Amino acid sequence: MVAKKKATKKATKKTTKKKTTKSKSKKPAFGGYAINFAGRKETVEQVFGRKPIPPSQMTKKIWAFVKAKNLSNK
Repeated sequence: MVAKKKATKKATKKTTKKKTTKSKSKKPAFGGYAINFAGRKETVEQVFGRKPIPPSQMTKKIWAFVKAKNLSNK
């Protein structure tokens, strides 16, 4: 009988832990930014240059381009 009491205590602890998990809410992409590249005539080479660059530099150049051409909604 002692073993049964211990098992029920463990079972109740497990069920209470499962109930405390929170569901994640969905966030809008890019903090709500919407970027529209439609109708642009610039090539990738014009935006990034001819030399190979790392992804971090690509991101910086894309955002500089978006801000310079006023392509975002904010």
